[in-house]
Amino acid sequence: MNLPLFIARRINGSEGQRREVSRPAIRIATIGVAIGLCVMIITVSVVFGFKHTIRDKVVGFGSHIQVENYLSQQISEPAPIVINDSLMQVMKKIPGVHHVKRYSLTQGILKTDDDFLGVVFKGVGKDYEVTFLSQHIVEGEMPKFTDGQSSYPLLISRMMADKLRLKAGQQVYAYFIGNDNVRARKFTIKGIYETHMSQFDQSLCFTDFNVPVRLNGWEADQCSGAEVLVDDFDQLDAIAEQFVQHVNRTNDKYGSVITSQTIHEAHPHIFSWLELLDINVWIILVLMICVAGFTMVSGLLIIILERTQMIGILKALGMRNKTVRHTFLWFAAFIIGRGMLFGDIIGIGIVILQQQTGFIHLDPSSYYVDTAPMELNIPIIVLLNVVTLLVSLFVLIAPSFLISNIHPARSMRYE
Repeated sequence: MNLPLFIARRINGSEGQRREVSRPAIRIATIGVAIGLCVMIITVSVVFGFKHTIRDKVVGFGSHIQVENYLSQQISEPAPIVINDSLMQVMKKIPGVHHVKRYSLTQGILKTDDDFLGVVFKGVGKDYEVTFLSQHIVEGEMPKFTDGQSSYPLLISRMMADKLRLKAGQQVYAYFIGNDNVRARKFTIKGIYETHMSQFDQSLCFTDFNVPVRLNGWEADQCSGAEVLVDDFDQLDAIAEQFVQHVNRTNDKYGSVITSQTIHEAHPHIFSWLELLDINVWIILVLMICVAGFTMVSGLLIIILERTQMIGILKALGMRNKTVRHTFLWFAAFIIGRGMLFGDIIGIGIVILQQQTGFIHLDPSSYYVDTAPMELNIPIIVLLNVVTLLVSLFVLIAPSFLISNIHPARSMRYE
């Protein structure tokens, strides 16, 4: 039989016999552990949810890997490239690639009777992955994009619609300047999207694939590039290296140099900002573990002082200091476990409540989202529980040695 565990259970079960000194100390220690673990769960859930939400939005606009003309990275105007079927097959056969699709870009001006706005028209075909855009449609419907003859459909952002006072179903003229002339086209607004990513919402609209190609005066087999989606984001760098080896530095039929870049390279400022969040998480985790450890140390010292008589009796009966220390460490483990249980219930409950109701709101102009995104990561939560338990018990080892200084004869007269 484990004697320290048995005695610790009896002490833990004697709720009604505790003195007024130890009862609030135990409650404070339990609350300290609960608050610390609860804050850690919420913090990690928010950071994981926030990083994945922003990452998915950026990927939704630009995919994981972009294959394009080398000049496109050097100049502001779209540069054409030929991505034929053989090159498409090469990219699709690279391990880890989920989907490849062509796209085209051109610049133009949307104009109404009262205002105008310079935008980028992105042409996409019927094979374009529209799941992301469909999730953010706020008015109208998702257009059915085509690769052939176009009826000039247009998907614009809520930011554009508000500035130009447009609604789904309306028609709007767009003007394109090139080769010393101005061409006008009438588009029909099929839908309006809103992602709160201002750098995309304020400038990017979608239409059929061939519209930018014809407006740019390109050949029928030319486009702006291809967007590649991968199966596992964590393997993005390894897959990108395969593109460097098999796709980069090749030439198309017109002599243009093909290159590729990852979403990290295309938008380094966004991902650098997201990486800074990890520093905040570590700071909060350390602070909360310190709070839990401090309250447990205080509680244990109070309990040891209160149980001085019992410690003296156990020593007089022949129990070694090590066994007595283990007894109080087991007792502390019960308190920590109770606090962790409450912390898990409250922390996970708040995360689930936020996921279902979105009651915590954010300023989308600053955070790119209108509600705080939270993501439950069970392995991380289990790891937080284990680390909290181990660290809390570790910091209690030194205070437990106070028991070695308690003399049996004097302690049995202690009150």
